[in-house]
Amino acid sequence: MLTFLGLSMVIVFTILIMTKKLSPITALVLVPIVFALMGGFYKNLGTMMLDGLKVVAPSAALLLFAILFFGVLIDAGLFDPLIQKMLKVVEGDPLKIVVGTALISMLVALDGDGTTTHMITISAMLPLFLRIGINPLILGTISMLSVSVMSGMTPWGGPATRAIASLGLDANEFFIPILPTLFGGMLCILGIAFILGRKERKRLGVLVLKEKEIKSWGMPELALSVESADHLKRPQFIWLNLILTISVMVVLVLALLPAPILFMIGFMIALLINYPNLDLQKDRLDAHASNALTVVTLVFAAGIFTGIFSGTKMVDAIAMSLVNIIPESVGSFFPLVVAITSLPFTFVLSNDAYYFGVLPILAEAASAYGVSPLEIARASVLGQPVHFLSPLVASTLLLVGMLKVDLGDFQRYVFKWAFVCSGVLIIVALLTGGITIF
Repeated sequence: MLTFLGLSMVIVFTILIMTKKLSPITALVLVPIVFALMGGFYKNLGTMMLDGLKVVAPSAALLLFAILFFGVLIDAGLFDPLIQKMLKVVEGDPLKIVVGTALISMLVALDGDGTTTHMITISAMLPLFLRIGINPLILGTISMLSVSVMSGMTPWGGPATRAIASLGLDANEFFIPILPTLFGGMLCILGIAFILGRKERKRLGVLVLKEKEIKSWGMPELALSVESADHLKRPQFIWLNLILTISVMVVLVLALLPAPILFMIGFMIALLINYPNLDLQKDRLDAHASNALTVVTLVFAAGIFTGIFSGTKMVDAIAMSLVNIIPESVGSFFPLVVAITSLPFTFVLSNDAYYFGVLPILAEAASAYGVSPLEIARASVLGQPVHFLSPLVASTLLLVGMLKVDLGDFQRYVFKWAFVCSGVLIIVALLTGGITIF
């Protein structure tokens, strides 16, 4: 009963947001409440939702201050030199821009943090995409796929870290055999970038940009799309802003401070350096309040969904049902089964729920067929490109917020590329021995 209820809830939720019958925020809150009431969980419903809010509260605080931090730096013109340099190098060619974006995003994603990757990649490249006229959804696609592959397989990334921890594995034994798969994923992202970039080149052509135009990279019709007016530029503080940004990234990677606190401090310093005038500070807060509020609201709404999904034990029921329906005859193919089922499973579940709740069950079942938990762990991360399309992923909510696009539109556009990327990862892992079947 719980399995049917949980799957029905996910299906109804997905249909409602993809057909735009409800907004993601409304669906994240109301759909799980309705299904919880249908299941008779009205007594503890408030406690479940509050528990969910507590879980996502740090992520909400992180996203709030991270958006404000990078918003101020964009206003101050920190990324303008990079955009101007990119315009010179790519010569107005959409193909070169999209492929270059893929290289940048994969490099940034090496730190294993999706939020950081999106903030840097989108902040730096969105004005350039708008300037040329390239579809911003392409930027979101490349950034999301880069995070899913780079953070999904590196031992310091979230998914791999959870898989290693939940099964008590050695990080090197996990990582070395899956390295070829990681490289295969990177080539896949570059291939997708090439395909999308070539389509945009056919649609837009190659712009011939003059030196004067490059220096003033904004277009009049797009000026309103980029919140950065000339009177807000602070070229005299560009090196100071760069040092501040690098310092924040270093502290983030070294985990010297909790991320929400770090970005809160970084935002205050950035605001004080660039806009010491109190009226200007208020203007900058007002300018970015809408974007920040939308993303934070989505995160809290996702907390409601997660709290009810976990508190009603729908997650556990779905996990046990999956294990029970796997026939013994596929025992030798168990790593492949885990890899394939990780696509839908990680879409409907948070990484914590999947890796700490479901994965140990799968690993225990696999052991009966003589399958190493190392292979199960590697197989479990191959569905991450699809996982990052889930509305339960905070960094994806940040991504659509920064792009100012609808979550349903983003999912529809990216789904086939995420599915292709996961398919490539699974095939490469099989061919190179990352996972085996016998």
